[in-house]
Formats: sequence, structure tokens, C-alpha cells
Amino acid sequence: MLVPCRWRLRNWHFCEDFSRIILAAKTARIARHFLLWAGFSGMILKVVGVKNGEVSAVFRQMAEILEILGEDAYRIRAYQRAAQNIENLPEDIAAIRERGELTKIPAIGKEIARKIEEILDTGTLQKYEELKQKVPPGLVELLQVPGVGPKTARMLYEKLSIENLATLERLAREGRLKGLPGIKAKTEENILRGISLMRSVQERRPLGLVLPLVRRVTALLQERATVSRLSPAGSIRRYRETVRDVDILAASKEPEKVVDAFVSLPFAAEVIAHGPTKGSVRTPDGLQIDLRVVPEESYGAALCYFTGSKAHNIRVRELGVRLGLKINEYGVFRGEERIAGTTEEEVFAAVGLPYIPPEMREDRGEIEAGLDGRLPQVVALTEIKGDFHVHSKYSDGAASLGEIAEKAKRLGLEWVAVCDHSQSLKVAGGLDAAALSEKRAAIEAFNARSPDVKLLCGTEVDIGVDGRLDYPDEVLASLDVVVAAIHTAFRQGKEVQTRRLLSAINNPYVHAIAHPTGRLIGEREGYALDLERVFEAAARTGTFLEINAYYKRLDLNDLYARAAAEKGIGFVIGSDAHLLDQMEFLDLGVGVARRGWLTGQQVINTLSYKELLKALRQKRDLMLHI
Repeated sequence: MLVPCRWRLRNWHFCEDFSRIILAAKTARIARHFLLWAGFSGMILKVVGVKNGEVSAVFRQMAEILEILGEDAYRIRAYQRAAQNIENLPEDIAAIRERGELTKIPAIGKEIARKIEEILDTGTLQKYEELKQKVPPGLVELLQVPGVGPKTARMLYEKLSIENLATLERLAREGRLKGLPGIKAKTEENILRGISLMRSVQERRPLGLVLPLVRRVTALLQERATVSRLSPAGSIRRYRETVRDVDILAASKEPEKVVDAFVSLPFAAEVIAHGPTKGSVRTPDGLQIDLRVVPEESYGAALCYFTGSKAHNIRVRELGVRLGLKINEYGVFRGEERIAGTTEEEVFAAVGLPYIPPEMREDRGEIEAGLDGRLPQVVALTEIKGDFHVHSKYSDGAASLGEIAEKAKRLGLEWVAVCDHSQSLKVAGGLDAAALSEKRAAIEAFNARSPDVKLLCGTEVDIGVDGRLDYPDEVLASLDVVVAAIHTAFRQGKEVQTRRLLSAINNPYVHAIAHPTGRLIGEREGYALDLERVFEAAARTGTFLEINAYYKRLDLNDLYARAAAEKGIGFVIGSDAHLLDQMEFLDLGVGVARRGWLTGQQVINTLSYKELLKALRQKRDLMLHI
């Protein structure tokens, strides 16, 4: 079935059936941009010559070493910002250098630009090599452990000569860290949890890093082989937040040629298996990608089988057994007769089920809901009309208001809420009241001359440890959108953190809570919260909860989103974009919403601009009249 090509109009539209892919790019420049777009969100495709990862890695490690050495905070921040902006570039930094445009990259001045050129020319940086000599090689590795900062790493080295992860873990398990400055028994537990969290990420990669590569692989395979149908499967297709490996399924009358083309793709650094219908390769950074080619008549059954989840498949097969059917990757059989399997719809219908979207196939009640006719119509990407959380040049974003609106137009959006940081978050260029007023005037002027995309003047207002918001109510009342967030003091106890969120939720001018649990996938666990109290307050006050679509956050996650929805809470999806191409993360946020069984009616992003303004007034009116 053809999916409406409303999204990413300048890129390849990603459909489950790649035989119906639409190329909407009209120029060679745009087509090239898509081929390199696979490197967004920090994913470095070295196989196509992208140097961004090598350059950003140097700057990031320089910042870490400088932190260990206790150097100037502004210098450290300069390298951190440079690293972040470089790894998120939509094209190869070498190409930008050739055009003489390095200083046009946000946070890249003349000095950093010279360092970039040195790295590109020599493969390293003399200053970096000098810094590495000042700390033990394994000490920087300790900074990768959530909860271990530069001061702690330096203290552990000075007091116990800990200079690698293995020693840190052993001494923590032996309880030998207790008694050191700032180290308690709870700290040891947190360090061990951090090590476990770090290792789990090494086993499973964030969806937002793998998905662009998968789209590039399938697009190339579509070009180089004769396939009638082609789709990612497994956890990628179910939009799980992390991925261990990649499964791709194809239908073709020439399976051997398809496998030959697959193992010859530039991403295949190592060929693990090469058979007549199966192929398996490993990318340069160790990601395994498996291809299976089946006949057209088995494609639907195979797609169900390889999409999973395992628990979901078992439940479907159990339904088949009760009806005297055998279901496998080849089809649905009654005895020796094959009765279904060309499409997934046929497979589900054979056991009395409606089509179940891939994101819902986790054996979390979808089978029962399908049998009872209670399966929700989950929100679709094509329903999304706006982005609720984008940063601009007014704080720490890279784009102007006009550039944000133009990007939104290319994505088929009608509105964007420009929510820059508030005044106390100096490290992120937070706006004081005067700058916020200037931004509001600029947005009003822009909307007056923009016939299509409208911008909303918003803020991501910081919630203090005492629960106070970073702007007074009279400032918040002047804004179209207010999202409140915790950005500091993550280690406060459950009661303190819960009170912080409740204070914001009970403010009549706060529309939504941004990234409510504060987790960063693989880097930081969410802060301690009584989510039951948070959900109850949000439901009572009409406060929305955000699904932050940035690939490291995806917060709320799918399980929490579903639990909150059951209490009648509404949701916003925000890309939290700081660079223009990060607005495309909305796709990941929609994936979380679908995994959380959310409908379009429960997600405010499906509203038109005028409908949105009306909905945003409802909380304020409700709270001010209580």
C-alpha cells in the first residue's frame, strides 16, 4: 500500500514497501544531501568518506582531558559545542572545508577552524597529542561511566591509582571506594549501575543512530538489485529505542543476485554469510546486518515472522493452532494447503485479527485488543502538523526563525513552537526577559508575513531545585507556549524531584513538561520520581507531557506514555532540535507514541495552528478559574 509522501519532501520517503519508494529530490544537490543525511544525529558513515566523527572525537576527548586537568570551563565548553555541532552536520566536514565555510558552522571560530584543517590534513592535532600525555590513557574511559565526572575521575586516580574501567569496577564491588571524598556506599552502587548501563549500550545501539544507515542500505539495495518488495524488520521496524543488529527482508524472483548485491554494498566491511537466499555482513563499526530473500507469495508471512517480537509471534501461532493452522515464515497452512501469506494482513486475518502495526507487536495486550475489537488507531507520521520543541539562534540553536520555518515547510509542517532556554541556563545561552521580548516581536513580525508556516513564541523554562520557574508569571503569561524542564541537580531525592515537577504542573502558564524523566539513553538514568503523583497532577490540571524525540532521550518512553494516556493525559512531541536536520527526529517521537498505543486525538501535534492555540488556552483557563 502506498503511504502518502507528505513527510521529508526533499528526501527519499521511507515506506515499509521499498518497491513504492518515491524520490522527491529534484536536484543533484538535494539528492546528495540525502545520501549524506544518513550521517545525522552523530552517526558517522566512514564508508562514504564522512570525517565528521574523527574530528568531533578529537574535540570531545580534548574537552574531557581539560576537565580532568581542571582547566578553564569556557575553553572546555567551546570544544564540547564544536564536537556536538560537527558530529551532527548533515554533510562531510571535508566538503565544507573545501568551500571555505568552516566558520559558518555554529560554534566554529577561526581558531577551531584551523584545528579542523590540521586534523583533516594530518589525521590528528598536535595540541591533542600533547594533552594526551598529561593523563593516563585509561582515565578518560572512566568519564564514559554515568555518574563519574572529571573531578571524581582525577580523585580516584590520585587516591587509588584507578586508571581503567576494570580496576574501577573491581574496587567498587569490593567496597573499597567508600570513605574517599564524596564517595558513599550509594555512590559505589551508582558507579556499578553506570558501568552496567554503559556496557548495555555497547551491546545495543540507539535507534536514531542505526535507522539512517538502514535506510541508506535499503535504498542502495533497491537500486542495485531486482526486488519487488523490501523492508527492514526486527526491532528496527518495531521502533525499539535500541537495536542489537539489523534484519532486512526482500522479495525477489532472483534471490541469489539480490544477496550478491547486498554483500557487495560499501557498508559490508566483512561478509559473515553468503548463501542463495541469505546474506550477513558486518559494518566497519561492527554492526551486523542480515538479509533474507523470499518469494513474493511468502513475503507477508516472512515479514510478520522476522519483525517479531518473539513473544508476539508465539501468541499469533497459538491462535493458529487453535484453528488447525500452521503459521511460519513461509505462509499460513491448513494441512499441506497454503491459504495465506502474501501480505501481513492475510496472516492476521487468518487468525481473526485486524492488522496490528509493527510498533505494537510486543505481546502487551495487542492480541486481546485485536480479538475484542479494541485495537486503537495509533497516530501516524502523516498526521503530524507541527513540532512542539525547537531551539533557535536566540539561545543555543543554530538556525534563525526563517530557517526553522523553511525546514518545517519542507517537512510538510504547519507550525513550530520555538522554545529556547530560559535565563538561568547560561551555558545554553538562556534568554533574559529583554531578549525574550525581542524574540516575541520577531515571531509576530514573521507570522504577519508568512502565509503557510506559523511560529509560536515559547520557552523551555528551567525548574529550580525549590520548584520555582525561571521567569515570573507575567513573563510566562505573555508566551504562546511554555514547556518546563529540569536541567540541573539531577541527583536530588525522589521527593524533591517530584515536588519540582508538581510545582511546574500546577502553574497555570505551563503547558507541558519536557523530557519528564530526564534520562539519556546509555548515559544517564532518569532522576528519581513518583510518576504516579506526576501523572495524577498532569491529568487534573490538563498539563501535557512531552515525548522528546531526540534520539538520546525518547522521553517519555513508550511504557510510561501508555500508562499516562490511561489516566487521560495528552501529549506533545518535540524534536528538541538544535540543528535544522534534527527536526527530522519527530519520526522517532511518533514511533514512541505508536509503541505507547497513542492515537492522533491524544497527541497535540495533530492539531492545526488555530486549533493548537485554542487547546493551549484551555489549561490556562481551567487553572485560573479553579
